[in-house]
Amino acid sequence: MSDRPYNVLFICTGNSARSILAEGLLNELGKGRFQAFSAGSHPKGAVHPLALRELEILRIPTDGFRSKSWEEFATPEAPEMDFVFTVCDQAAGEMCPVWPGQPMTAHWGLHDPAAVEGDEAVKQKAFRDAAITMKRRLELMMALPLKSLDSLAIHREVKDIGKR
Repeated sequence: MSDRPYNVLFICTGNSARSILAEGLLNELGKGRFQAFSAGSHPKGAVHPLALRELEILRIPTDGFRSKSWEEFATPEAPEMDFVFTVCDQAAGEMCPVWPGQPMTAHWGLHDPAAVEGDEAVKQKAFRDAAITMKRRLELMMALPLKSLDSLAIHREVKDIGKR
């Protein structure tokens, strides 16, 4: 591995909520060490406003987020990914593109905050809960001694993180 940041792609079906939260959190928390991206197998075309609101509450810049297809990251021009994480069960079960560079993959499923029904406070709490869970997982991943572990150990660790 070179001295470039680790590239991480978060995939969800719609790329409007969970994967957006993960992208924003990792880019903020992993400055310099990690570069996060997000995409969807069937992008909704718009980012959920409550996902952006949660990032704002966490003082994470929200400029530039967009709902996009995973096909953008399966081209030779795309950044080479080191890790690809699915964050919804539906995307985990879909046939993914072949990622250049053969990144490590794992499923880090989260409940869909966009599917929660109720008043605005209930919905915002669902986004907060998803962000807290994802932040905890990202902190665990960032604490791994990635440069000193072999690839099998890293793969085992990142898969286990998704179960927490």
